[in-house]
Amino acid sequence: MERTPAGFPREAVADRLLTASVRTSYDPLVDLDWSAPPVPGAYWMPPARSSLYGTSLWEAMTEDQRIELTRHEVAGAASAGLWFETILMQMLIRHYYDADPTSRHAQYALTEVADECRHSIMFGRLIEAMGCPVYRADPVDHLLGRWLKATATGPQMYASILIAEEILDSFQREAMADESVQPLIRMVSRIHVVEEARHVRFARDELARQVEAAGPVALAYARLVIGRAAHSISRRLVNPRAYAAVGIAPAVGLAAARSNPHWQATLRWSAQRIAEHLDDLGLIAGPGRALWRRSGLIAS
Repeated sequence: MERTPAGFPREAVADRLLTASVRTSYDPLVDLDWSAPPVPGAYWMPPARSSLYGTSLWEAMTEDQRIELTRHEVAGAASAGLWFETILMQMLIRHYYDADPTSRHAQYALTEVADECRHSIMFGRLIEAMGCPVYRADPVDHLLGRWLKATATGPQMYASILIAEEILDSFQREAMADESVQPLIRMVSRIHVVEEARHVRFARDELARQVEAAGPVALAYARLVIGRAAHSISRRLVNPRAYAAVGIAPAVGLAAARSNPHWQATLRWSAQRIAEHLDDLGLIAGPGRALWRRSGLIAS
């Protein structure tokens, strides 16, 4: 019986995740009230997690402008989530293509794709309900995403999945427990956190197996791809076009965010768990570590 590096049978892990999926899954079209109006005066994310919090630009804004900025920042994050979930689903389908369809492992991969389909609908409806535009990836990241979804396998595939999932999970765990945040955001966050916990377990389990099986050349290449994925994901967390919604030139807002100690600390906080995990596996090293530093997800 094939076992994970932790000693658990691979099929047993997948079987437990399949059982959990039956027990706790959501349909966002049914389980969320999309017609409920927003709560006046409530933020769309904890204000201290705004990319401009603590800057002179933040101090100069009215309370309504600060709330409006968080609305568009959440729309930008949801747009980034949609972008990466589309990549993730295609990577998982490629993984399934070569798998034994009778195995629980393959069947859970398809279950995760089904979860991500619902999450993508949920994020699309969220952007629509907020009355915001879809903040799409820039042309370079769009092409990099197209390349990643078509080629990534092994450690770089599962590490990239975990970076996106665990960073977003940090923000959503905090938001769902914060009663000052819009109820719709709290409920979307709760649904995503509950279902993504299974995805994280599946990806962490498989990543450890892939690292154990990879040779030195494959691991060196994986570290570089993983570093580039970390850089792209961190840069997509806030779309600079969101600043225009409160009258701030995108280039000015972006420069302020990148030099903002509060935002720099937030990036490191959001990635702490996954960065430590990947570092323990030896996947943050060499030229890839420089990309991690440039991303702001680890200390310089």
